[in-house]
Amino acid sequence: MTPSAILESALYVTDLAAAEEFYVGVLGLDLLGKVNGRHLFFRCGPGVLLVFNAEATRISPAPDARLKVPPHGATGEGHLCFAATATEIVAWKAHLEAKRIAIESEFEWPQGGRSLYIRDPSGNSIEFAEPRIWGL
Repeated sequence: MTPSAILESALYVTDLAAAEEFYVGVLGLDLLGKVNGRHLFFRCGPGVLLVFNAEATRISPAPDARLKVPPHGATGEGHLCFAATATEIVAWKAHLEAKRIAIESEFEWPQGGRSLYIRDPSGNSIEFAEPRIWGL
């Protein structure tokens, strides 16, 4: 057996309000749901981005939870990469600069394909890259 796709990815943040503003207001993701103080869920293409308050998810389940999700979490800065075409990366760069989001790095990969890196408000590394960097 081999998994067919990644359904959801998670990032851990220190400020959910700042994360919501960033992922909705800057990146334009649709908010699917949230629990104040605990998490935000966003739609991204065919998948879901889960953004958790790292401290709250170490305590599981939530005191009022109907579902018994085991504890999880991470410390330090995480990483997430959004797929983008070369044309979309140019547009993302202009959009991010207009929103005064610092471009941390951008480059062409030796095997082909371009990447653009920024940071979210909690310091997570957010990348926009052409899928061909992985031969996709």
